[in-house]
Amino acid sequence: MITMLETAKRLKQGLTTPDELIEAALAAARASEHVFISVIDQRAISEAKASTERWRQGATLSPFDGIPYAAKDLLDVAGSRTTAGSITRIDAPIVLEDAVVIGALASLGMIPIGKTNLTEFAYSGLGLNPHFGTPTADIQVDDARVPGGSSSGSAIAVQRGIVTSAIGTDTAGSIRIPAAFNGLVGYRASTGRYSMAGVHPLAITLDSLGPFAHTVADCVAFDAAMRGLKEAAIQSANLTGLRFVVDDGVMSDPALQPAVRQNLQSMMSLLRVIGAHVERRPVAAVTRTRELIARTGWLGAIEAWRLLGEVVEGPLGSRMDRRVRARLRSAKLIDTEAEARIRSLRLELMSAMEHELEGAILVMPTVKHVAPPMAPLENDDELFAAVNLETLSLTMIGSLLDMPGVAIPSGKDSVGLATSTLFSTTRGRDDKLLSACLAIEAALSGSERQPTA
Repeated sequence: MITMLETAKRLKQGLTTPDELIEAALAAARASEHVFISVIDQRAISEAKASTERWRQGATLSPFDGIPYAAKDLLDVAGSRTTAGSITRIDAPIVLEDAVVIGALASLGMIPIGKTNLTEFAYSGLGLNPHFGTPTADIQVDDARVPGGSSSGSAIAVQRGIVTSAIGTDTAGSIRIPAAFNGLVGYRASTGRYSMAGVHPLAITLDSLGPFAHTVADCVAFDAAMRGLKEAAIQSANLTGLRFVVDDGVMSDPALQPAVRQNLQSMMSLLRVIGAHVERRPVAAVTRTRELIARTGWLGAIEAWRLLGEVVEGPLGSRMDRRVRARLRSAKLIDTEAEARIRSLRLELMSAMEHELEGAILVMPTVKHVAPPMAPLENDDELFAAVNLETLSLTMIGSLLDMPGVAIPSGKDSVGLATSTLFSTTRGRDDKLLSACLAIEAALSGSERQPTA
């Protein structure tokens, strides 16, 4: 699968043009069912024409001038509606201004081709959407699998090769989970790394953005572009100087599928052989955070109810996805005292994590399982609720503690479904994490062995 950086090289070498890239991307987008809620044809074609002319004149805005990408339909893109994947917003007004990150990409000549599908209001880790359909990966399995959510369409747009990169949002795992299920790299940034202006919120304390791509290198380049930078200043770390802590509590969880565990262990064994320092031990802050979420509730649910409660209980509420509506209603029962405890303990746990890791990178499975079959989850709401919670259970840790995280494919299971490893650091250390992940990618690509359990 061609990458964004490879596409940039092809443009520089004159092997393709923005006109050709956009024409192919738009055709693929139209042919891929349920991936996009809207395709932005006229803007994309017009901007491609201008970009092609810039390349001819040697006046490009950046090395990525004319490269198409996709944006989750939570981000404002001028000339389109922002539906948030909800039937209640199907008649939302046409947006007149780009979100800040869309504007930053436009300043480099990158072109949005459409708004991708998602779980309604971004409130699920599985990616089902009864209003706009559910996008699925083009993998050879006996039964359709969930794409992961909530950024389902953005992940599938990259997995299917419609675009080389796409923007997602992540409040509880909505980038990292779809990346894991679809064999992609997904980066959830610390909150504050990007402007959230023009992004439909879900839980303002936890909402973040980030890219999907086929490689860490593409994610690093796209991360810079989302901040309006022509070049990424982040360079690969020296692997021999890196320390990794694999959380023993998570690895000992009986719910962890064998392929997920084995592929992570193989990945870390390889890094150790190459020179990285890898230790496996319990991380108390991880255990305490999991206990806090299970016992007291989810801060994101509290904030989501505060934002969406009027929609849920209003005249359009009955039209919502029943599963999303039920989850939001359950958050209504979490009292203000519980919220205060969560916020207080959150700060304490963020400090505890900093102390325990001492600059090391935390390693866990991104998700305990591979992508589950879709049909049973569509037909059984209790099963959906249970699987959704299990799917989100590990990524919620980093979200609550505002830990940047990169999901990297670790291999496949016996039927060819992707497994994934999540690398995380403490808040604000995004550059260090991305630098380390560049080194991890280089080490893994230099190995001929692809783990398959």
